[in-house]
Amino acid sequence: MSASGGTKAIVAALVANLSIAVAKFFAFLFSGSSSMLAESVHSLADSGNQGLLLLGGRKAKREATPEHPFGYGRERYIYAFLVSIVLFSVGGMFAIYEGYEKIKHPHAIEHWYWPVGVLIFAIIAELFSFRTAIKESNEVRGSLTWTQFVRRAKAPELPVVLLEDLGALVGLVLALAGVSLALATGDGLWDGIGTLCIGVLLIVIAIVLAAETKSLLLGESAGIEEVRRIEQVLVDGDTVTRIIHMRTLHLGPEELLVAAKIAVPNDTTAEEVARSINAAEERIRDAVPIARVIYLEPDIFNPSAVASPTAPSAAPEDDSSTDRPH
Repeated sequence: MSASGGTKAIVAALVANLSIAVAKFFAFLFSGSSSMLAESVHSLADSGNQGLLLLGGRKAKREATPEHPFGYGRERYIYAFLVSIVLFSVGGMFAIYEGYEKIKHPHAIEHWYWPVGVLIFAIIAELFSFRTAIKESNEVRGSLTWTQFVRRAKAPELPVVLLEDLGALVGLVLALAGVSLALATGDGLWDGIGTLCIGVLLIVIAIVLAAETKSLLLGESAGIEEVRRIEQVLVDGDTVTRIIHMRTLHLGPEELLVAAKIAVPNDTTAEEVARSINAAEERIRDAVPIARVIYLEPDIFNPSAVASPTAPSAAPEDDSSTDRPH
């Protein structure tokens, strides 16, 4: 699965959230609905989140420096993690506080047509943003389910936008339900309950986002398909006879580090080893273009040092045993 920044989805979500935030805030001023205030803060936080994602994508494009020799690709992970913090604190915690206050001190909603009209407008705008995010995601997720896509995607932007838009749509439905019940019963308590539910929803989404981006920050290996392609092209049966062990690490969504110890024939000269390594690197880059940093260590394969002789890429019980000449 190729990585994608999903810039179109981010921009669509930014435009939708900014317009919705303004509309919700005016609805709050005219109606006094706490759900509208919580939703306006939620949309404003989402707008800031999209700004953070765009900023992270821009900073990640900086060239590598002596201080950061592997570049700045992980900037995108850092800013995606900041998004989860903003969503938790500004969105979720504020909504819970506002909902608690409204339940404690309920008051009737005035000018009901403002919140209802704005919520309907917001749902339409969020559906447009969500549709764009789904379309962008479908171009890169392949055969993965939506859950697998969110968990396995190496580019954080699309999963973030998807979960934000989904949370926004569910939150709008909760706000509409709270406002409708408050209008039907004449009891503002329902508006507060709807606000409280929005806060809980945002916190759950923030926790999911934080967990996924934390995994990316710690460093994830290449996807299963990429690993298989690398293994297939690395061994040519002539100059490289097998993979003794291999490790991969995402330096960023579109930057992959590949490190492997490869077995070469016993009678191979130093010049032949150098040529075989260069050729192997070219094969890897052709098969997996995001493999930007490749380190290959040649060795003489020792079957007795391998835990499972039937596994062509099995790792030795003690890697140091293959470092000695045989």
